[in-house]
Amino acid sequence: MSTQKSGNDWYQLIDDDHSGRLLLTGDFTLVALENRYRHIAAALARHAENRDLCWDLSGIRHLDTAGIVLLWQVWNAQRPDHLIVRPEHEKMLRRIESLPNKKSQTENKDFLWPLRAVGKLGLLLWDNLTSIIIMIGQLLLDCLYFLRHPAYIPWREISANLYRTGAQALGITALVGFLIGIVLSYLSSEQLQMFGADIFIVNILGISIIRELGPLLAAILVAGRSGSSMTAQLGVMRVTQELDALTVMGISHSQRLIFPKIIGLGLAMPLLVLWTSAIALLGGIIAAEIQLGLSYYYFYHALPDSVPIANLWLGLGKGAVSGMVIALIACHFGLRIKPNTESLGEGTTTSVVTSITVVIIIDAIFAVVFSDVGII
Repeated sequence: MSTQKSGNDWYQLIDDDHSGRLLLTGDFTLVALENRYRHIAAALARHAENRDLCWDLSGIRHLDTAGIVLLWQVWNAQRPDHLIVRPEHEKMLRRIESLPNKKSQTENKDFLWPLRAVGKLGLLLWDNLTSIIIMIGQLLLDCLYFLRHPAYIPWREISANLYRTGAQALGITALVGFLIGIVLSYLSSEQLQMFGADIFIVNILGISIIRELGPLLAAILVAGRSGSSMTAQLGVMRVTQELDALTVMGISHSQRLIFPKIIGLGLAMPLLVLWTSAIALLGGIIAAEIQLGLSYYYFYHALPDSVPIANLWLGLGKGAVSGMVIALIACHFGLRIKPNTESLGEGTTTSVVTSITVVIIIDAIFAVVFSDVGII
């Protein structure tokens, strides 16, 4: 019998001319291995190439997770054919064997994985769509109930939501609308001066702001401000189990939480659209007076003749629809939040992104359907 001993006393290679046995000795722990991890792994990997070698782990004094991971990597994530191990170490080996193999997972991916990913997104979209349709149906039933019992209409909740989503949003919508009006008027004036068509600045500002930019800006700002607030409010109520408490007391979520938000924002949005469009026109008028020298008096008298009143009603209608849709989406994602803080952040982000996307889609639908309305 011949014995080969490593210089670091980590293993002994025992060969009796009939079979080979690698006896591991010492402590295979994180503290003991430390900086010798790569050196020991490389030395043991050379012996692992011999499939007939018997690995004897009975000489190991202490073995922790770092040590078993080292051996598992040396064995290429596969138990050796010949292995001697103590019962307490066998439990650790079985535990690491039960873990999923990342290599096998990547190999099992085939060319159909993009189709599966699209399918999952489609099922998720269908699940959200059906939930929103169910919520709309419940709201219609609530409307019938309130028509039959007007005394139960939550006027205070509607008034509170009207104040939070409407009155408190006047400042930010006015600021953004004023700046957009100045920028649009300044850029348009630069181009119109080249052709001597300064007076047409009234048509450009009137149509673009009253018909498109006013409703779209107000809807996007409300989706980011009020929509996220509604989702977060319902999400916090889910985390703190307030929704469960309402259910126990027999109070309907849709009548006391969802219905007031949708009605409040549906009433506030047309007023915000009117406010945003007026402030944006004011900014455009100021910029045009500075850039082109057109007086405020000319704008005041030329605007009604240049922009038909149908554009105003179209913008207000677009705002009402966008407001109710934003509130509906915000409440939908708020009620789907799970009782943990991570889901609260994800749900709020998803709600805002979805609301802004749907608002832009609604604006495009209105532009196509009413393309011949209000255009001279």
